[in-house]
Amino acid sequence: MAGPGRQKSEGLNLSRPCIMLLVIAGMERFAFKGVASNLVTYLTDVVNMSNSAAAKTVNSWCGLTSIMPLLVAPLADSLWDHYSTILASSLFYVLGLAALTSTTFSWAWPVHISKSASTFFMFWSLCLISFGQGGYNPSLQAFGADQLGEEEDLPCNQTGQRKQSKRTLFFTWWYFGVCSGSLLGVSIMSYIQDTLGWSLGFAVPTLVMVASIGLFSCGTKFYAYNPGKVVRDNPKPFQSMVHCLKTAISRVFNCGIGELGHKVGLPELEMQENQLSSQKLVGTKEFNGEDSSSSMTLSDHVRVILRLLPIWSLLLMFAVIFQQPATFFTKQGMTMRRNIGAKFKIPPATLQGAITISIILLMPLYDKLLVPLTRIVTRDERGITVLQRMGVGMVLSIVAMIIAALTEEKRLRTPSMSIFWLLPQYILLGISDIFTVVGMQEFFYGEVPIKMRTMGIALYTSVFGVGSFLSALMISLIEFYATKGGTESWFSDDMTKARLDKYYWLLAISSTMSFIVYVILCRFHKSRSDSANVNSV
Repeated sequence: MAGPGRQKSEGLNLSRPCIMLLVIAGMERFAFKGVASNLVTYLTDVVNMSNSAAAKTVNSWCGLTSIMPLLVAPLADSLWDHYSTILASSLFYVLGLAALTSTTFSWAWPVHISKSASTFFMFWSLCLISFGQGGYNPSLQAFGADQLGEEEDLPCNQTGQRKQSKRTLFFTWWYFGVCSGSLLGVSIMSYIQDTLGWSLGFAVPTLVMVASIGLFSCGTKFYAYNPGKVVRDNPKPFQSMVHCLKTAISRVFNCGIGELGHKVGLPELEMQENQLSSQKLVGTKEFNGEDSSSSMTLSDHVRVILRLLPIWSLLLMFAVIFQQPATFFTKQGMTMRRNIGAKFKIPPATLQGAITISIILLMPLYDKLLVPLTRIVTRDERGITVLQRMGVGMVLSIVAMIIAALTEEKRLRTPSMSIFWLLPQYILLGISDIFTVVGMQEFFYGEVPIKMRTMGIALYTSVFGVGSFLSALMISLIEFYATKGGTESWFSDDMTKARLDKYYWLLAISSTMSFIVYVILCRFHKSRSDSANVNSV
């Protein structure tokens, strides 16, 4: 790594560019949460969507936003460096926010624009935000991790363990900064949107995002940049995979032609071809520099991603639960008593701030109290392993859904119930985030090769993307089967007839089954560092 500005900040033990990028990440979360946290209210109250349609729209958009990095990251890894990707994608991000802001005028003012055209333009502005964020978020986080300095692909000694602890510290504080921005975005913007209007409520996040781009540009000369040694020595993963597939197809095609024209030497040629192909596949010898590295990329990098898919898939139910605060939790709050004093009413989306407040308050306790205590028991430098950390968060999310179901049952029996009854489920989800979300970031970042670190972070965000789509699919299926006999939908627009409690019980049961399989799978999972240590013995 090269570049100035590598001085440490005494408080966080991170370089100043790292801290600057933490602030920028917080500003981006302010902008995004300022739009996403209260979007379901905008769709139901302004765009006049039903509860289920609004929830599916928000889930689908969040899903697209979260899964987009998985599509953009390979191109970013192959064509651009992290810095250039951040600048380019931030422009799409700002354009999407500005376009979304402009759509509010067609709903607020009697301009001559059809409702369908306004809705269509709103959807496209949301897609533009998703596309911009797809390149922005994973590249910004990977660029922040680049500021920690050079590291080996697999830490296998005490120095590597210290780097891993430093990386854990970085991801912990990164999530702390993200949560701080989210808290401000949820609390401030939901109040502005509910009281001062949606045009201003969407304009402020746009301006904050513009300011974050300016701050990022100001730190250009202080950042540490990867000089590209890895790029020159080894092909990019995405390019190598494409080249390997092209080579394989070409080889098969050429073999087919050879069989038609040269049948006499067929056995000998087949033996030679199979021998070369098998040796290149396992990557044990170098025959041709380009082909060998491409084959190694196919066997090493694709296999690493496929190896992570079982863990990835079992985290999807956690991601489904993760979608509830921005959708049905908010709709629950709209039906409850929200008054503080004679005039002030709490915006329901503001309670999402309880998640981030619990994270901000309890995350330092995780490092200062929980890790030292568990370190005594487990003899592990990190206290508990990353997989154990994610598992604890999954259990807490299940408990949160059980409490949510019990609270909803009480709400249906009690006409005037305080909105603060919802706080326990929000707080528990916040605590579960400290364990699972931070653990997911470290897990997927550390389980991929250095050349695919952006892809690793994209795998983490794609969990929430696919989980969002899965949530929307579940709502559609439940709505279809629940209303088959003419009965009321679980997601009825009349919240006195809705049965969200049944939906929450279903999520709790599904998540429990997923967690059981997760525990079994973790017993057989070996991390890349563990595998490297075994091979070196």
